[in-house]
Parts: sequence; structure tokens; C-alpha cells
Amino acid sequence: MSEEVKTTQEKKEEIKLEDYDDKFDEFFDEVKKNPNYNSELILKAYKLAYEAHKNQRRRSGEPYIMHPVAVAKILFDYGMDNECIIGALLHDVVEDTTYDLNFIREHFGEEVAVLVDGVTKLGKIPLSTKEEVQAENIRKMFIAMNQDVRVIIIKLADRLHNMRTLQHMPPYKQREKSLETLEIYAPIAHRLGIRAVKEELEDLAIRYLDPYAYKEIENSLSMKQNEGKEFLEEIKAQIKKKIEPIMPGAQITSRVKSVHGIFRKLYIKGKTFDEIYDIYAVRIIVDSMIDCYNALGIVHDMFTPLPGRFKDYISTPKPNMYQSLHTTVLSKKGIPFEIQIRTWEMHRTAEYGIAAHWKYKIGKGGEDNFDTSLQWIHQMLENGDSADNAEDMVMSIKGDLSIDEIYVFTPRGDVKSLPKGSTVIDFAYAIHSAVGNKMVGAKVDGRIVPLDTKVRTGQIVEIITSKQPGKGPSRDWLKIVKTGEARSKIRAWFKKEKRDENIVQGKQDLDHEFKKNYIRFEGDKYEEFVKKISERQHFDSVEDFYAAIGYGGVQITRLMPGIKDEYNRNWKEKAPAPAQTTNTVSKVNREPKSSGGVVVEGIDNCLINMAKCCNPLPGEEIIGFITRGHGLTIHCRNCKNVPVDLENCAEPERWIKAHWDSNIKVEARSSLNIYAIDRDGMVLDITTTIASAHVKMNAINARPINDGNCLTSITITVNNKEHLDAVIRLLNKIDGVYLIERSDQ
Repeated sequence: MSEEVKTTQEKKEEIKLEDYDDKFDEFFDEVKKNPNYNSELILKAYKLAYEAHKNQRRRSGEPYIMHPVAVAKILFDYGMDNECIIGALLHDVVEDTTYDLNFIREHFGEEVAVLVDGVTKLGKIPLSTKEEVQAENIRKMFIAMNQDVRVIIIKLADRLHNMRTLQHMPPYKQREKSLETLEIYAPIAHRLGIRAVKEELEDLAIRYLDPYAYKEIENSLSMKQNEGKEFLEEIKAQIKKKIEPIMPGAQITSRVKSVHGIFRKLYIKGKTFDEIYDIYAVRIIVDSMIDCYNALGIVHDMFTPLPGRFKDYISTPKPNMYQSLHTTVLSKKGIPFEIQIRTWEMHRTAEYGIAAHWKYKIGKGGEDNFDTSLQWIHQMLENGDSADNAEDMVMSIKGDLSIDEIYVFTPRGDVKSLPKGSTVIDFAYAIHSAVGNKMVGAKVDGRIVPLDTKVRTGQIVEIITSKQPGKGPSRDWLKIVKTGEARSKIRAWFKKEKRDENIVQGKQDLDHEFKKNYIRFEGDKYEEFVKKISERQHFDSVEDFYAAIGYGGVQITRLMPGIKDEYNRNWKEKAPAPAQTTNTVSKVNREPKSSGGVVVEGIDNCLINMAKCCNPLPGEEIIGFITRGHGLTIHCRNCKNVPVDLENCAEPERWIKAHWDSNIKVEARSSLNIYAIDRDGMVLDITTTIASAHVKMNAINARPINDGNCLTSITITVNNKEHLDAVIRLLNKIDGVYLIERSDQ
């Protein structure tokens, strides 16, 4: 069920459904004025949604029907077609109510059913983790997008309205949804060219992810807006006076940069407010392409252009079809501002992106060929097919959706668009998989460069290939490349061309991980165990499993926690019950036994103490020290009190080899110092993160330190070093946290 649905009895009784104005009548009056819409079918869809959601409330207490009506209104304003409006009204019916997809198909047709199915989440499918559920939802959405791009346009409108009403959600949900919006949905809106949706999603996300920075930028923008209003009006009047006689009817408008656009430059690119030259912008819209370049000449004659700040997106359009001339100039007062120049057709595409296909072609009967602008969707799905699970696919999608793009030229003048940070190897695979596979070197602007060289906008890159048969990529390239496309093509080559080598490599990697995790077998049990694991991962044979590990399709380190658990529960031979523990250390000539989760070589039945100086955790390399009268003290091997050279130290006989018993679950305490920016809610965020990870907190202490920072010290109970590392990774994601140290070492 959707998170926005609230069905508690208290909320049902708060207010009657008919007491709320869901804004449908106002919206429907606009629909009826447009002959391109089937108003009768839209009304039928509304009535079904009204009936289906009548007992449901949003978190705000409002009737749930207000949400699908709002989504439909957003899409109507963007000129989307009849099926898209109906799909928006019904987009939560299948997910949140008793109506199924067959009912939608029967009453509204196959096209609407496809749209509703594409937007519907996978909430009813049992998946192991929350991350896996999110990954599968995004995967399903991209598959549906590939079939019909209107799926994602509905989803963007759905997300936009949810973000507009996010204040009613709990703080942890606000942060979770905002991060997903910033990483997935805003970049998709950018790729589709829907500028207004992209900018509003970004601004709303930043409001919840970093409210203090948002407020600071908003206040600064407010001051700039007040100061700049008169300035922009004066600039527009000057430009109009020069352009109007030559290009009658040219429209000149102005704007102030979005909050997120400034946030990126201030906090990601490290600029100051005074170094942002496009806070103010003037847009000139003319009738023809020739007029664009004529207008550019006029404004460059009027104002001083800043070097390196001119971009011609008309001759070199962006992948989302965006076309415009951009130039940054200085006014007579020395104030920098950006000027954008475009035609009316370019302006419609810039504002509405892919939605302009419906907004300005609807009812005209002709089909606009815009398939090439959607090739990236198909390419991302292809790249994702090489990932070993849905989560890896989503990581690939996030990388390829990067809003920061660069434009690099081939020696023939063809332009390739790549995410910022891409290397010459990424460029080679963007040309063709055969070029990447045969690559042996590269030249950037005529000079030979290393293969890990990152390319920049405007550079000319020449790929040097080998004619030698059998030449292929290196496995090390997987660590260098930025794009999912390059990564998937490299893996595909190893999968196809090096199967025997992959099998050998994969078996070696698996053996190494088994030894590292104390997984040991006798006789045929090894093959039987590996076969069981490969079947669980849906491989037809053990060889296919080995090969997938070898070419990188399966990351064995990610599977090891599950494999180790399976081994300990069902395959490991049970050791006999340990004898009564005594406080004496006695040397024996039999297999050592575990005491408190620690196995000491050559010693059994001894008193074990954990060293306070390093507080060792399961999973860390350890060593024992015989303490006279107090049994054995276990230290981390890298503890400052453990000699580096044990053979030549004083009393080497007192240092005893030891390791953790993987068959016994041990709980251990660990203390962390968390350094962060001092802000309201920091301690709450830390405790919420610990609680959501189901980790027991034993103690917490927070205090301010110098320069607006704070230190929070916590003691938690964890199972092993991997568990602690996972908790630290979660804490590092908290906004404002910049350093975490173990204080017990």
C-alpha cells in the first residue's frame, strides 16, 4: 500500500469526504474546453478513483483522491494525451485498492492498463531487503519506460506532487524520498528535457536534505531578487530597444537561478556567491535560427562577453533535444548575467522536453520522430542486464543519469555525450564496443595520454586500436571506467571470449573467499556445496557460476555473508561440547576449542579477556597474550601494544596465535566518535539511524566543539567488524557528518 495512504479509524472520522474540494470540477472544466480529450472517459476514471480511494486519507488527513487529481492536473498543464490523464487518475488504484489490472484493461483499454501497471510499485512481491525492493521498483519502471515513455512522465508528476506535500511525512521519510528524488527522478526529468519539473524537484529535495543551506540560499536569493529586479528590467529594456527594430516580436524575459543550481555551485563545486555568474539570466526568444545568431551579435556588441562562457547548443544540441545559445556578459555596472537565445520551437522543447511531443502535436495526426531522444532508456536497460542484481543495476543507472555532462569530439567532428568524470575508455565504448575492445591507447588533442585520463568538454579524442587478433580489454578497466555502458561491454567481452579463463579465475576467487571465511570441506562436499549456491543464484551449472565470478558479473564478496550463514547452519560439522572452563592455562595436543568465540592455537579451557586498549571485534585479526594469573588477553594484531616483530621481542613465548570462531556468534561493544556540523536534529538523526539499523545503543553523549561543530560519542553492540563497518557507512550518510572514528582503539 502506498505510504501516503492513511486508513486509521481516527482519520476516517476526522472529516467527511464531500467536505473537501478535490479541485476536480475546476480541472474538468478545462478538460471539456479541449476537443482533443475524451471528457466522458476522464470523468469515468475519476469516478472509479473516487470510489476506490473513498476510505483512504493522506498523511495530511486530506482525502486521498486529491492526489491523483493533482497529478492529472500537472500532466494536463503539460499537454499530455488522453490516456496519460486517465492513467494518472488511476495510477494508485491497482496498488492501493481491491481493483486489479484486468478491471482497468476491460474498462479503459490496454494502453491505460500498461501505463497504470508501469507506475504500480512491487510492494506485494516478497523481497529480502528494503534496498532490493527499491531497486526492483526502479528496474520495473525503466522496463515500462522502454515500452512507453509516458510511464515515467506520470511518475514524475506523481513524485512532484508528493514532494510538494512532503511536510506531512516523518523526517526520516522526508530525507529518504528527497535523496531518491535527487538521484533518480530529477536526473530523469533532465534527460527528458522537462526543465520546470527538474528544477522544482531539485529545490524541494534540497529543502529537506539540507534545510539550513536551503534557507541561507533562499535568503540570499531573496535579497538578490530585490536588488536585481530593477537591474533586470533595465537590461531587458536596453536589449529590446536594440533588437525590436531588427526582429519585431522578439520576447525578452528574465529569471533568477534556482536554489539547487546555486547549492551545487556553492557546496559541491566550492564556489562563493560572488563567483556564480548566472544568478541573473535574460532569455531572448526569436522567430528563426538566423535571428538567434544575429541577436547574439547584438548583445555581444552591447555588453562585454566573459571569455570561455559561450556555449552553442544549437549546432550541438544536448541529448535531451535542448537547443539554445548561452553567453555570459558584463553589464555597464560590472554585474555579470547570462543571456539565453532560442527560437519559439527551441523554447517549447526546452520547457516541456519530451512532453512537447504531445503538447504541440496532439490532434494533428502526424507522428513526430523522437525515438532517437529516448535511446538512452534502452541503453541503460542493456547496461543493467550485465549487473548481477537489481541493486547493481540501479547504481549503474545513477551513474549514467548524471546531470553533469561533457561533450567530446571524434577526429571526424562527431559529438559524444558522456557523464562528467568519464575516461578515454568510456569514450571508446561510446563510439562502438569493437573500438573499446581493440583499444590500446588514446590521443587527446593530438597528445598520447594514459588510459585513465578523464576527458573534458570540447576535447578531440582519437582512439588507437590494435589489429592483432584476440586483443581485448583488461580486467583493470572495470575499476577505471565511469559509465555503465563501458562496464557492461567489458564484462560482455570477458563473458564471451574468455570463458575458460573466467572459470579458472572464478574458482580461485571463490576458494580465496572460502579460506578467508574459514569455510572448509572434505571429499565431495565442496562440489555439492558450490552446486547448491550456484542453483540459488539461478545458474545452470557450477561452471557458469565460476565464469560469472571470473568476469565480474557476480561479486562474490557480496554473497559471502549468505554463503557463510548457509555453511554454519547446514554444512559445518558440529564440534563436541566444550569441557568445563577453568581459570588455568593448560597446553594440550588436540584440536583447539573456542572459548568466548576465540580459538587459541595449542591452548584449551582458558580464561579469555578482551584487551581494553584495542577492544577487538569478531572479524579482526587477533593475537593472544598470556597474562600471569589472569589467563589470556586478546589484542588486535595491529594494536599499539602488540610488537610488530614477535620473534625478536621480549618474552615472545607469551604471544599465542588466535582467531575468531566463525561458528559462534559473539556480541561486542564498540565506541565511536562522530564529528559533525552542529545543527538542530543531529543527535535525533544519529539515534534514528542506529534504531533503523536494529543496533543496540548502550550509551550516547553529545557536546559542541569549536567552530560550529559537535562531537557525539556513542557505544553500540555489534556482531563483528563487518557489522560495525555497515553501521559506520549508514552514519556517514547523515547530513553534516564529516568524520567517524573508533574511540576504543
